[in-house]
Amino acid sequence: MLKLKRFPLLLVSLMGHLTILLTFSGSVTPAYGQTVGQGIPSWGQGPYEVIIFADYFCPPCKRIDAKAEGLFKELVASEKVKLTFVDVPFNRATPTYAKYYLYAVKADAGINNALHVRNVLFEAAQGRRVQDENALVAFLKEKNTAWKAMNEKSVFPHLSAVIKEHKVDATPTCVIKYSAKDIKKYVGDDEIWDGLTKFKAHLWTVK
Repeated sequence: MLKLKRFPLLLVSLMGHLTILLTFSGSVTPAYGQTVGQGIPSWGQGPYEVIIFADYFCPPCKRIDAKAEGLFKELVASEKVKLTFVDVPFNRATPTYAKYYLYAVKADAGINNALHVRNVLFEAAQGRRVQDENALVAFLKEKNTAWKAMNEKSVFPHLSAVIKEHKVDATPTCVIKYSAKDIKKYVGDDEIWDGLTKFKAHLWTVK
């Protein structure tokens, strides 16, 4: 699990980065799927919402993504849930990864592709420990991908706003919105898995 309070030196850099992102202006690129806020890609639709906050360099984030992959697909297929992944920049390289993620899911808006993209980026971050953008591009070429970096100015401010709205200070974090007044928050892969399985059980009782 990554927490802000454990990275005081990095925090200065990241908070500065987030401040810059929040001052960006310009048009949003509503080119893919449903949206949370504006311009943030999401999958599925319905009265419920699940938001996964993660950093590609966070081992528990990778674990919960892998463990819940099938469940994520079920939630989207249920036509009752909107699922969103938000990249949280605890690592200084994460904003670069986010640009390639956003481009890749714009090119192919299916949930299977989104999960594949995340798997590849988790591998780059934790298997190869890629920090440099040139090295990331080289890694993606090895994987026979044609991803490019998306212009982040249209989306990053909205990602920052969602992170701030839900007071995310650790990854992985999961927010499940049962209703406007019933919002649950889980932190850590074990707690998230427990929350997701309880949510799934509830979901199947709803017509």
